[in-house]
Amino acid sequence: MLDTLFSVEKKCPICQETFPVTRVRSRLVMMRQDSDFCSYYKDINPYYYKVWMCPHCGYAAQDNYFEDISPVAAERIQRFFADRNVKIDLSGTRSREQAIVSHQLAIVCAELAAVPASRLAGLHMRLGWLYREARLAEQEQATLLKAIDYYEYVLDHENMPVGPMTELTIMYLIGDLLRRTNQSEKALLYLNKVVSNPKARQEKRIADLARDAWQDVRAERRANEEHA
Repeated sequence: MLDTLFSVEKKCPICQETFPVTRVRSRLVMMRQDSDFCSYYKDINPYYYKVWMCPHCGYAAQDNYFEDISPVAAERIQRFFADRNVKIDLSGTRSREQAIVSHQLAIVCAELAAVPASRLAGLHMRLGWLYREARLAEQEQATLLKAIDYYEYVLDHENMPVGPMTELTIMYLIGDLLRRTNQSEKALLYLNKVVSNPKARQEKRIADLARDAWQDVRAERRANEEHA
């Protein structure tokens, strides 16, 4: 694992202090992937290190957005942490609990900075995956519900694609998350939108995933009706 991690120095855009952040080398071997794109890797979980946190002032953000903050947002975050002694050093190898804390703080900072809904959706999604790994089902469900709300907002208010995700991918993802949070009727609506979309032929993998999820929802409903 030590060969997979390396440290670099970063300057905090809030307090201007320098601190070490731990990064993951790209040569990871993925073992499997859940239907909502949660991936499992050999030896290490890279999601543990996706959030950087300044140990001096408490500011936390996803690595590729850490320095992307406006002066107004920076001042708002600085005021928020001014009376709070949030000085946690998350450099080096992280535990799952530390990874969860880093994502929770990143969500707080993202909300204060009023970042796009797509970023908040991604943070909640990854936090949900960490709860899944920890087998904390109740926390996972609550977090995925928030991710659904943000992704639905993204569909209506943000330009597509959002990073690597197309409109069809986001619709599929919402449908799968709805399935995972026991909202079968609404899940079927979203999954049907994906399968019937003219762009489905161009995004065969997403269309196939949507069909598989649709069949899973139908099977789960039949099983519940027979059990009842």
